[in-house]
Amino acid sequence: MSREVVAGARRLVVKVGSSTLASPHGGLDHSRIDLLVDALAARVAAGAQVVLVSSGAIAAGLKPLGLARRPRDLATQQAAASVGQGMLVANYTAAFARHGLTVGQVLLTADDVVRRAHYRNASRTFERLLGLRVVPVVNENDTVATEEIRFGDNDRLAALVTHIVSADALVLLSDVDAVYDTDPSHGPAGRVSDVREDADLAHVRLGKVGKAGVGSGGMATKVAAARIAAGAGVPTLLAHTDQVVDALTGADVGTCFHPTGRRTSARLLWLAHATTARGSVELDDGAVRAVVERRLSLLPAGITAVSGEFAAGDPVDLTDPAGVVVARGLVAYDSSELPALLGRSTHELAESLGPAYSREVIHRDDLAVL
Repeated sequence: MSREVVAGARRLVVKVGSSTLASPHGGLDHSRIDLLVDALAARVAAGAQVVLVSSGAIAAGLKPLGLARRPRDLATQQAAASVGQGMLVANYTAAFARHGLTVGQVLLTADDVVRRAHYRNASRTFERLLGLRVVPVVNENDTVATEEIRFGDNDRLAALVTHIVSADALVLLSDVDAVYDTDPSHGPAGRVSDVREDADLAHVRLGKVGKAGVGSGGMATKVAAARIAAGAGVPTLLAHTDQVVDALTGADVGTCFHPTGRRTSARLLWLAHATTARGSVELDDGAVRAVVERRLSLLPAGITAVSGEFAAGDPVDLTDPAGVVVARGLVAYDSSELPALLGRSTHELAESLGPAYSREVIHRDDLAVL
């Protein structure tokens, strides 16, 4: 049924990776871009709204900079992205223009998803672009993103964009045509057609970066992104870029991840799946029940210990007395402030330290149960 949902989606997010956009001779593969754009334009002509999440900025910038492979250091990656992003969007602009369609560039950092004002602005921008029949072309803002505020890979970004725009389905395109139970390049392998639960992947060995050597992810990141989307109620299809027409029309290609959960906010998805904790707080049993079962805010009275160095607004892990991580949240205090507050009620803290200390350590709106 989920392939039919993809085929009939009125709002669709499609992600394409660097490995399929990069030409073997350097730069971008224009025939691949045209194939992709033709398929997406056909969906728009049929009445659908399409958001394209496209890698390729760094790959496009390698040849002009005389680089043979994707650089390892962040500064050179950012330089390549700066050179290549304009080239990438120019190619999409020309390709979509053949179909009478306009594209709009949207560059995101993790802050644009987690900070409420930024998130609302991003959501509003997407809605207006789609309402104007514009095809948003989305990429991580590699030119300015640092290691601390990176999504890490565009597969994960695509899963989060799917929720920002409330899309009906997600399609992840790459240089591999499906998830296989073993590496097809090493011999016979069986395609995993459908994933309805984690057990369907228990026997699968996932690969790393694609053969082109220009991407930042691999099949493991695509499966992780598909699980994020499917876990939040969105069907997700993994397929080869050359199969884009079949993938968008419901054919039995690729690997389909069926929804396994309900929709949730993109902010909480980011918090749970795209952040690195800066520290942790240990909760007593009562606080664990309040946070996990009752979905309440975390108060100082329920915290027994603090570890790591973090600032207000940083993501931290919440652990039970046995040290098991049960949730992640955006903390409202610096790590240096918290030890003096532990075990004390907000009423007591407000009386002794002032009203600023009556707030939660982590508000329930900034807390994702894992």
